[in-house]
Amino acid sequence: MKKILEFLKNEPMLTVSIAAAAAALFITPPSPKLLTDIDWRTLGTLFMMLTVLEGFKKENIFLPILKLAGNINTMVGISLFLVFSVFFSSMFVTNDVSLIIFVPLTIILFRAGNKEKYILPVISMENIAAVRGSLLTPFGSPQNLFIYGQSGVSAARFIFYMFPIWLISGVLLIIFVTALYCKDIKQETGIKQFDFLGSQDEQRKRHRFAYLAVFTLVIITIVTRTELWYCAVLIVAAAIFIIDKHILLKTDYVLLLTFFCFFIFSSSVASNESISAFLKANVAGHEYVWSILLSQIISNVPASIVLYPFAANKGALLYGLDSAGLCTLIGSLASVINYRLYVREFPQSGKKFIKIFTLVSLAFFAFVVVPGYLISRSPL
Repeated sequence: MKKILEFLKNEPMLTVSIAAAAAALFITPPSPKLLTDIDWRTLGTLFMMLTVLEGFKKENIFLPILKLAGNINTMVGISLFLVFSVFFSSMFVTNDVSLIIFVPLTIILFRAGNKEKYILPVISMENIAAVRGSLLTPFGSPQNLFIYGQSGVSAARFIFYMFPIWLISGVLLIIFVTALYCKDIKQETGIKQFDFLGSQDEQRKRHRFAYLAVFTLVIITIVTRTELWYCAVLIVAAAIFIIDKHILLKTDYVLLLTFFCFFIFSSSVASNESISAFLKANVAGHEYVWSILLSQIISNVPASIVLYPFAANKGALLYGLDSAGLCTLIGSLASVINYRLYVREFPQSGKKFIKIFTLVSLAFFAFVVVPGYLISRSPL
């Protein structure tokens, strides 16, 4: 029991989701309909993405990108490189995975150059980059994946709709990073070597090509919305088992279980006539505000599941969900992951992280909240 409690303490989103699912079952008694209301397609797609990306990490597929850092000599240059590596990679490998790749690298690099004082502000901006970069594509974040799958809009329309706020966010990130070093814009990194980045085993080149091929299948499955998605799940699982069966043990099943519990919660809430009537009367027309505020209580992924059935303007809902991670730590699962990565290295600095993270994120939020609202008034 002690180990279970410790595990739940280290997985706050899972704990909240289990509690929410349990509470929801008291609100609305369970029935066979509950299982049919769960979005199995989204769960299957998440499983494919998370599993393939574990393979990416094991085979160090991102190494060529990381080695580019070795050619950068200034702090502003390497910070921009790291922040925008997160910004662009999050569009394809999801925001949480991009942070898992680049936040530890940032800590290692800045320690190597004796620049630890810049770690917190830079990884806070990497968090912003993950949240704002991932909003451009249907598969950049779990909430994007869910809404894209439900809405029926084309991938091109989705990207076109999200592009203005994505572009604004990119420009603001350049300004924020540059401002951090305004007192010494030419400050050098102090890093002498980059051997710690690791290497790629030439004998496993076939494994890397295989993972890229499977990843392509996952993207095609998402973009085409094929009704045969379950076949893709089976193919991906079988392929990974053949390539390296141990990867299947490393998949983030905690995130999948968290999603499952929140699907139960949202289905139960939607089935309750009183709650459903309240949300139906209040959410439509105010999706942007509702998504931001509710996300600060249950995070943006479950908020998307709860609010989607009652949202008239799916674009406003999407913009709000993708802005929610800029307000508080709980607003986005990616932010919680960032926090965990930092406190593993600096166990006594949790409060410091929350303080710096909140200040940087809210400052960014102040610049994008109004443009986001104005753009989102047009439907997706």
